[in-house]
Amino acid sequence: MSRLLLRMRQIMDLRAALWAGIMSGTLFLLACLILTWWAVGNPWVFTRLAASLVMGPGVLPPPATVTVETFAVALIVHFALSIGYAMLIAFILHRWGLVVGIVGGAILGLAIYAINFYALSYLVPWFYPMRSWMLAVSHLLFGATAGGLYEAMEVERFVPASEPGHPEHTV
Repeated sequence: MSRLLLRMRQIMDLRAALWAGIMSGTLFLLACLILTWWAVGNPWVFTRLAASLVMGPGVLPPPATVTVETFAVALIVHFALSIGYAMLIAFILHRWGLVVGIVGGAILGLAIYAINFYALSYLVPWFYPMRSWMLAVSHLLFGATAGGLYEAMEVERFVPASEPGHPEHTV
């Protein structure tokens, strides 16, 4: 007996996730630069921290400036992570709409902060002392922005969903 109802599943919009990552990553970068400039008097702390993932902890100590090489590496690392994290947020939350995108994104942003600065600091030990309310707030802002922007830009598309034990549906 054939079924009249075809089950569908929503697929993630990669283009919207990419742009959400770029835009929320830009906001995150600006927030980190402004907050570290306000709190520490040096806006380059965050860029040197991002660059240290590739260049090692030697880029962290002062001087209070940043080189072109360090800044370029920091931007590449930062935006690669921003796009990756926005893709993750979009993959998890893409079915539920704008409010869940913003609130769920904020929660996932805090989870990313906790993973980066508490769990991964075992692999990158110089991250552990960098934990601060500024980075926690920046991650919360990143997640909320990434989730909200993704949901606002998403073009909803659906594909047939297969049922357990049955081959893919054909139309």
